Amino acid sequence: MARRPTIADLAERAGVSVATVDRVLNDRLRVREETARRVYEAAAAIGYHAAALIHQRITADLPRMDFGFLLHKEGQPFYQAFARALEAAVAARHDIRGRAHVAFVRNQAPGEMTEALRSLGARTQVLAATSLDHHAVTRTVEALKGEGKLVFSLLSDFAQGVRESYIGLNNKKVGRTAAWMIARTARRPGKVAIFVGSHRWHGHELRETGFRSFFREHAPQFEILETLVNLETRQVTYEATLNLLDRYPDIAGFYVAGGGMEGAIGALREALEEGRFQTGNGPSVIVNELTPDSTAALQDQVVTAVIATPLHELAQALVELMVGAVRTGPAEMPGQLFLPLGLHVPESL
Repeated sequence: MARRPTIADLAERAGVSVATVDRVLNDRLRVREETARRVYEAAAAIGYHAAALIHQRITADLPRMDFGFLLHKEGQPFYQAFARALEAAVAARHDIRGRAHVAFVRNQAPGEMTEALRSLGARTQVLAATSLDHHAVTRTVEALKGEGKLVFSLLSDFAQGVRESYIGLNNKKVGRTAAWMIARTARRPGKVAIFVGSHRWHGHELRETGFRSFFREHAPQFEILETLVNLETRQVTYEATLNLLDRYPDIAGFYVAGGGMEGAIGALREALEEGRFQTGNGPSVIVNELTPDSTAALQDQVVTAVIATPLHELAQALVELMVGAVRTGPAEMPGQLFLPLGLHVPESL
């Protein structure tokens, strides 16, 4: 059985005296915040039994802040990673006693979104959400703002003029980047398709706009097909991709502008197995976000490139803005914070 860490072990790990550790544990005399935090980090690292007590001591005088985060589809690896990044960003703050309340919605129904926002707003001071853009959502954000609860939009903007700020990628540039990749990597000019989750996702609308505008300006030899709506679901995307490949066997490429890429990847793998095209010789396919599925698809040359959101940087920037909003109130001119996109190809992994 492993020996239980002692106060002497903790002092040695933290680089302080046993007396200093005793002062932190028992709150006998004030210890510099930097020293107390070093003792806590050492306690957490070695599994010292009183680590939680030390944390309580050093945060007792800090203001309490409750952050609400509303995301989509808890089962998707991307949103799981996003939730972890948000929780870590709150936990990393040393100037507050922060608590992250993460909730998920299962579908794109505005009613479910508004109910979840109201529920989360009842137990938090400030909120951030991924949401489609709908008048019911805007009214809910406005009502929360009236209660002093500011709402930030994430990844895809919504409730413009009411929400506090948008944080995510510049979605028009994302669409143009996807188009640039297809135009440069397609085997030959031809038909190109784009999938969006719905016409209510503002970010998808901007990606489609950027996608189409690039081809109009720089690659008019490609023909852009009618936009496909996949409801951000794996099965719908899978069926629509197979249908696309059946109707246009020589399609030059397509872009999945939102969720559901797993279905497209599955359909492409099936087409490869059936010999419709050979590895590296099929359509140029661009998807969003680096997950186990998209990583494997890149490595197997099933997809051409992945455009990714820097979740760690986004979470840190978001929490900084949310803390500022709680302390100073709404911004005079709510705006947008664009983060640099990540672009991954098989050779970059």
